[in-house]
Amino acid sequence: MPRTPPPAVQPTRPTLSAKPTHACAPIIPPYRVQSPAVKYAVAIVGATGAVGQELLQVLEARRFPVRSLRLLASERSAGTELPFCGGRVRVERLQPDSFRGIDIAFFSAGSARSQEFAPLAVQAGAVVIDNSSAFRMQPEVPLVIPEINPDAIRAHQGIIANPNCSTILMLMALEPLRRLSRIRRIVVSTYQAASGAGARAMQELLDATRAYLSGEPYTPTVLPHPYAFNLFSHDSAIGEDGYNEEERKMIQETRKIWGDPAIAVSPTCVRVPVLRAHSESIVAELETRPPLETIYAAYRAFEGVQLVDDRARNHFPMPIEATGRDEVLVGRIRYDAGPPNGVALFACGDQLRKGAALNAVQIAERL
Repeated sequence: MPRTPPPAVQPTRPTLSAKPTHACAPIIPPYRVQSPAVKYAVAIVGATGAVGQELLQVLEARRFPVRSLRLLASERSAGTELPFCGGRVRVERLQPDSFRGIDIAFFSAGSARSQEFAPLAVQAGAVVIDNSSAFRMQPEVPLVIPEINPDAIRAHQGIIANPNCSTILMLMALEPLRRLSRIRRIVVSTYQAASGAGARAMQELLDATRAYLSGEPYTPTVLPHPYAFNLFSHDSAIGEDGYNEEERKMIQETRKIWGDPAIAVSPTCVRVPVLRAHSESIVAELETRPPLETIYAAYRAFEGVQLVDDRARNHFPMPIEATGRDEVLVGRIRYDAGPPNGVALFACGDQLRKGAALNAVQIAERL
């Protein structure tokens, strides 16, 4: 079928963290952006982690209106300085009174920290945007992907949940289809990068690869299996139904975000030796299947998705090209050979950006 080829995607070198695209006003003690457009006092909990550092870069790159910035982490990380807008901000120890005067608090320090400190931040007057699984399935907490269900933000009672990275990337890849026809069933296999397990897992992948290439023994300490030149089932607990925790998140969160408790979702989540971009092979069964050209047009028009589907050059989404990008790359779009209304596709997205930090900042922008 004739179609306009999508713009070429330039490959980027995978790194532990992507650099911001431009500089902004320098931060001067007490860490205030000197700009007439400043509005919000912002805190980041878990600032020294992989997502926390990515949050800093996304806030800077998108020129989020920061009046003041407070970086919070464990006592071990207190005193560390992190770059932001041409200056450096000192990390403080997370304490119960850390949120006095804060307007927006980004949490990315795990469920236990969120459960302990997020209510304190709300009591202090902040709106919490939480990247953990602590509140996602609580009925009163909005679970938000801004391109998909932004109106849910209005119902917040102080806490807004950021979905799981695999769920975000899958639903971004499927939303253009869903707007053409209701999706009855999803079968998805994920190829998840080290970044989903944090900065230490990313470093373990690098160290294990160096050891493997040098012929040296290496014992993993972060992940349960050898990581270099290997892949394995996602390292989360498996329930009695045979699905692991990561897969269960994709099932439950999809139903909540789309407001469709009847949709069938069958995920298989796998960890692969990639630094920071997840990939997903997806088959969606629709109620009615539109023409392929209509599907291509829907993807070209959807904000946050980049169509990468060049059959002539066999060029489709790759994690190396998704790394550092805000868009979710989607391609290999075709009619599925199985169900009569099935559509198959392949997607890649940066787990630290749209899968975590970028989505959180977009929620704050909607606020």
